[in-house]
Amino acid sequence: MSEHESAFVDEPMRLSTAAVLGLEDPTDERWAHLRGLQYSSLARVTKYRMMMHLILAVLTAAVLRGEVAIWWLAPWAAALGYVHLRGMNFDNGLADTNKRRITKEEFRYQLITPVASGLLWSVALLFFAPQAGGVESAVVWTIVAVLITASTLFYTAAPLGILMFAAIVGVAGLVSLILQGLYPMAAAAFTFLAVSMSGSVEAGRTFLLARIAEEGMAEKDQVVSLLLREFEENEADWLWEVDPSRRVRGASPRLAYALGRHQSEAEGRPLLEMIAGHGWDTGSLPPTLHELANKLKNQQSFSNLLVEVSIRGERRWWELSGTPIQSDSGRFTGFRGVGSDVTAQRESSDKIAYLARFDTLTTLPNRLQLTETLGEALNYADQWNTRCAFLMIDLDRFKSVNDSLGHLVGDRLLAQVSARLKALMGDNQLCGRLGGDEFAVVIRDATDHRIIEKVARTIIDSLSEPYIVDNHTLYVGASVGSAIGPRDGRSVEELMRNADLALYRAKDEGGNDHFAYEPNLHIVAEERRQLELSLRKALDNNEFRLDYQPVVDANQEHAVGFEALIRWDSPDHGLVSPAKFIPIAEDTRLIIPIGQWVLYQACKEALKWPEHIKINVNVSPEQLLDPGFTEDVVRVLSETGLRPQRLEIEVTESIFVRDASVARSALEQVMALGCSVALDDFGTGYSSLGYIRKLRFSTIKIDRTFVIGAAQQSAESLAIIRAVVAMAQSLEMTTTAEGVETPEQAQLIRELGCDKIQGYYFGRPMSAEDAGRIFAAQTKQQRA
Repeated sequence: MSEHESAFVDEPMRLSTAAVLGLEDPTDERWAHLRGLQYSSLARVTKYRMMMHLILAVLTAAVLRGEVAIWWLAPWAAALGYVHLRGMNFDNGLADTNKRRITKEEFRYQLITPVASGLLWSVALLFFAPQAGGVESAVVWTIVAVLITASTLFYTAAPLGILMFAAIVGVAGLVSLILQGLYPMAAAAFTFLAVSMSGSVEAGRTFLLARIAEEGMAEKDQVVSLLLREFEENEADWLWEVDPSRRVRGASPRLAYALGRHQSEAEGRPLLEMIAGHGWDTGSLPPTLHELANKLKNQQSFSNLLVEVSIRGERRWWELSGTPIQSDSGRFTGFRGVGSDVTAQRESSDKIAYLARFDTLTTLPNRLQLTETLGEALNYADQWNTRCAFLMIDLDRFKSVNDSLGHLVGDRLLAQVSARLKALMGDNQLCGRLGGDEFAVVIRDATDHRIIEKVARTIIDSLSEPYIVDNHTLYVGASVGSAIGPRDGRSVEELMRNADLALYRAKDEGGNDHFAYEPNLHIVAEERRQLELSLRKALDNNEFRLDYQPVVDANQEHAVGFEALIRWDSPDHGLVSPAKFIPIAEDTRLIIPIGQWVLYQACKEALKWPEHIKINVNVSPEQLLDPGFTEDVVRVLSETGLRPQRLEIEVTESIFVRDASVARSALEQVMALGCSVALDDFGTGYSSLGYIRKLRFSTIKIDRTFVIGAAQQSAESLAIIRAVVAMAQSLEMTTTAEGVETPEQAQLIRELGCDKIQGYYFGRPMSAEDAGRIFAAQTKQQRA
C-alpha cells in the first residue's frame, strides 16, 4: 500500500459521493485503490444477480403471455439472459482487482451490464405493461421495484451501476405512467426512485468504508506479525503491565504472541486467567502460579520467577520479573515487568534431570535414584525401628544372547525384562537398573521378612518365562541376592555390597535362585579374593601340575588315552579344588594363559607315550572365544612334535550358549589340523543335537550321573544312554562313559554298547610317572 493509500485508510470518513461512485479523476492513485476494493467483491454476488434477473424475466413473461405476443417476450428474455451471463463472466474477472490496478476501460466495461439490463427492463415498462393493463401492469411494476430494491441492498459493491440501472428504469417508468395519465402513481414512483438511488449511494459508502477498515486491520495484523517474527528470531523478552485488578494494560504485540492471542483479545483481560488455562475454572493451579498470584496480591516485587503457564492448552514455562508501580500521590496503580518464554531451557533441564535419574534403555530408575531411594528407606527404618530390603538381580545366560544374537536383540530383551519387573512392583517397592543385565529392587517396608522371599521368587519365576524378540524365543533366568537394612548394613554402600555377596552366592550355586545375605559370605568373598590373588602368581611360581586319568577300551580294558587334569598345590591355600579355582580363572580370564600351559604340558608328556595313546585336554569356553586359540594349538603341536591325531580337545555344552559361531569356527579349524573333538558331560547342559550334527564330534562323553542312574536301574538313565549310543553309532562317533567305579557298572556299560570307559574302577587321576607304569604293565601283559 502506498503512502497516499495508508493515509486515506487512517481517515476513511472523508469519502465523498464522487469517490464512492468512481467519478473522480481515473489517473488518481486513490481512484484505482477504491475501485479495486469495490469490484473485487463483485464475484461473490454476480451469480445471484443473474439468477434474480432471469427468474423475474421468466415471471414477467408468464404474466404477460396472454397479452403480449410470444415472439416479443422470448427474444426479450433471451437478450436479458445474455446480458447478465456476459456480465457475470466479466465480474468474475475483477476478483483480483484488490491486488492489482483496475483500468479505466474495465471500469467502463463493467457499466455495460446495468445499462443494457436497464434498457431491456425499460422495454417491459414502456411497451409490454401498457398493452396488458390492470393487474398485469401492476405485477411488472412490482417486479421492477423488487429489482431496484434488491440491487440497492445487495449489489452495493458497484453503486454507480445501480444508479444507472435505477435511473434508466425509473425514467422509463415515469414516462409510461405520465403517458397513461397516472400522475399520483408517477409521483410515488419518483419518490421511490429518489430514495432508492440515495440509499444505493449510502450503501455503497458503507460497504467501501467497511472494506477500508478491513484493509486497515489487515495492515495492522501484518505489522504485528512482523514484530512477532522479529521477536521469534531475536528471542527477545517482552514487557507486561497489569492494573490494580491484575488486568492486562497496554498489551504489546510480543506479550499478545506469548499469550497466544491478538492484542485486542489480551487487552483488559485478567492475566492470571489467560495463563491458567483450564485450571482457572477448576481451581487446580500449579504452585508456581499460586506464588505469582500471591506476589501480585501482596504488591511484592519479584525477579526471575519461574511460572508454569497454560497457553491455549499447551503447558509452557515463563520467567517473570515485576515491580509494583505507583502514581505521584503514592497510590498503587498496578504492576509492570518483563517476561520471557523459557520452555525450551526448562525442557532441556528436565531432560538432563531425567537422564540423571532414569535409564534411557529401559526407562527404569537408574543407580542414582535407586541409591537415593535406598538411603531414604534406611533413614526411615532407622527412625521408626522398621526394616527395609535391597534385592540385586542378575540375569542368567544373558551374555550368551548378547554374544550370539547381537546387542540390539540384547537391548530389546532387557526392555522386556524391565517391563516385567515394573509390572511386579507393589506398594513401597521400586525397581531399577544398575547397569548391564543387573537390576535391583528397593522394598521400603520389609518388617515381614517373608515378603522378601515372596518378591524374589516372583521375580525369578516371571523373568524365567520365555521371551519373543525378533522372532527368537529366548530363555534367561534370574539370580537374586538380598540384604535387610539396617540389620545387614547401616549405609547404602554396605547394604548394596552385602546384597551383591548374596547374589554372587546364588550365581555360584548355579543361578535361578535367591540367597539372603549371611555374615559368613564375607568369609567366602574374602577367600575368593585371596584365591584370585594367589592364582595370579601361581603360573609364574610353578604351582600347577597335571594328573592323568586313563580312558580304556570297554571290551579289551586297556588304555587308549588319558585325560589331563590340572591340579593347584598352593603354598598359601594347600591343594585347591579345580571346582574352586577354575571359575575364578574364567571370570578373570586367567584361564587363557593357564589353558595354554596345560595344553603345552599335556602334549609334551604325551610325546613319551605309545603312538596309539591319545591325550585329552579340556578347553574352557573362554579359550575358544579367544582369537588366538587356534594359533596356540598349532604352536604347541609344532613345538612338542606331537601328531595332531593324538590330541583330543574336550569341550562342554556350555560353549553353545556363548558365541556359538565363534566356537564352531575355532573347533572346525582345530579339526582341520587333524585333532579330534570330544563333547564332555553330554546331556547335563543345553540342547546341542544340532551342533553334534554340524561339528561332527569324534567322541561323546556320557556324564557320570547317567551311569550311576543306569546302575540303579533308572529307566530314564538307561534310555538316555541307549539313545546316545545309537545316535553316536549312526553318526560314526565313539562314546565314553564317565564315572565308572565298580565291576557291575563296567559290565552294564559294555552291554549298553559304549566304546570307552573312564572312572575310578580303571584308575584314579595319577601322576605322569604312574601313567608311564601303566604302559609298562600293558606291554608285559601283551608279551605274556
